[in-house]
Amino acid sequence: MQIEPFGIVVAGHGSRDPDAIKEFEQLIDLIRLRAPRHLVSHGYLEFASPTIDQAITTHIAQNAKQVVMVPGILLAATHAKNDLPSELLTFAREHPETDFHFGAPLGLHPLLLQVVQERVIEAEATSKQNIRRADTCLVVVGRGTTDPDANGEVAKFARMIEEGMGFGASYVCYSGTAKPLITDGLRAAAKLGYARLIVIPFFLFDGILVKRIYEAADALQEREPGIEVLKAGYLGVHPNVADVLIARAQEAIEGRAEMNCSLCKYRVQIVGFEQQVGEPQQPHHLQVRGLADKTLENGTTPEFAPYVPHPIEAESFRIIAEGRDWSVFPEAHLTILQRLVHTSGDFNAVDDIYFSAGAVETGIRALLRCKRIVTDVTMVQTGLKRALLEQLGVETWCGVHDRETALMAESQGITRSAAGIRRAFEKFGNDIVLSIGDAPTAIMETTRLIKEQGWRPQLVIGLPVGFVGTRESKAELKRCLQVPRVTNTGTRGGSPWAASVVNGLMIDAVNQLANYR
Repeated sequence: MQIEPFGIVVAGHGSRDPDAIKEFEQLIDLIRLRAPRHLVSHGYLEFASPTIDQAITTHIAQNAKQVVMVPGILLAATHAKNDLPSELLTFAREHPETDFHFGAPLGLHPLLLQVVQERVIEAEATSKQNIRRADTCLVVVGRGTTDPDANGEVAKFARMIEEGMGFGASYVCYSGTAKPLITDGLRAAAKLGYARLIVIPFFLFDGILVKRIYEAADALQEREPGIEVLKAGYLGVHPNVADVLIARAQEAIEGRAEMNCSLCKYRVQIVGFEQQVGEPQQPHHLQVRGLADKTLENGTTPEFAPYVPHPIEAESFRIIAEGRDWSVFPEAHLTILQRLVHTSGDFNAVDDIYFSAGAVETGIRALLRCKRIVTDVTMVQTGLKRALLEQLGVETWCGVHDRETALMAESQGITRSAAGIRRAFEKFGNDIVLSIGDAPTAIMETTRLIKEQGWRPQLVIGLPVGFVGTRESKAELKRCLQVPRVTNTGTRGGSPWAASVVNGLMIDAVNQLANYR
């Protein structure tokens, strides 16, 4: 039975690289040729236009009765599990007269394995040497995500190609987020003893990351002239890729769309990702949606618009600004100090606040570069302004209630707060802003790791409240010359204080970006 024509929205990630956009749109043209009965449109999550909502609106305007969104994405990670479904759900609520469907991403489809087979053979044809596959290591480079299930699919893909084509070995690395990164992965693969490496990006299209992968392969060839390094093509504009996207749309219409959810971090407790079970679907890409086309009246782009306080908040800070002489403090400290007065309701709260030299400037740079804040307790994490975190693209992490933290605390005889700090050291290394607002033991563990293990967080904020160990821990942090730090000398403080310092840094960061633009 032939299904009636339906609308297909192919949802792409988007890129700042025009080559990637050009290839994606060539694939859309190919899909139109191979599915002429259906109305096909496309939209991007980030950096390019048309946006996904514009693409869906095209179908609504033509009174489409059925619309299926197909992720133009290889694997099911955050975009396919969260951002895209939330976009579609919004339209489904607003347009009940239209039947919306969501398709699975391309995944490890047999047709895609055939494309990779072609790319490998094309790469081998560029060499004048005759090297057996048994003497060749295939290096598969995935995008890398925060979803271990998606990263694991890259490893599965590599294994299938390794065995199917008879390679001596395969090695998996990633262009970002997951480890090992491409440079480390190539260095490790080169040590395996194979005469040839074939480096293949497991990507749909060209772009900044693919170019970096090829640059890394060229650099390895220069360093290791005794090993032949061949660069295979990415999937690209290919009839098989178009056919898989069409098949995913057909499956969705027929109610057969499936994703591997047995190890999905949003559905089941995966070790190290327990906090994300049941996380609501909400988009994370709005700040860069259609970025290339957006400007405000003052010439800035929306993600760099300055911080605008609520009228009541603005009036509070007007009173605070007039409530004491602020000229005795450095200008760079004023946003934080005035927010601490606002939080505590006490003008004298700022008199014993200590900033190490350059702490504020270093903290702002760290937020913009590292984009991760670690807190000792969830109350500090909750006190961070959500809109600012989203505007800057900053992630937060607190491990105090994780199962692994509890196991570590019990087995090593330390508090959960200290164990959470130790886990942050192991998980994230130096690229964090650390904000402690509750536990003196968290500060003591931080200073121990700094002195004994060479840990160097970008900024340490230590403002716990209390009487047991509080003064001593703050004094220890103040003496810790190896890292930038913000603390005080008394028993006052607490989670709201620690959160306020970070909020002040984020406000200054946003305003600096707005002024820069």
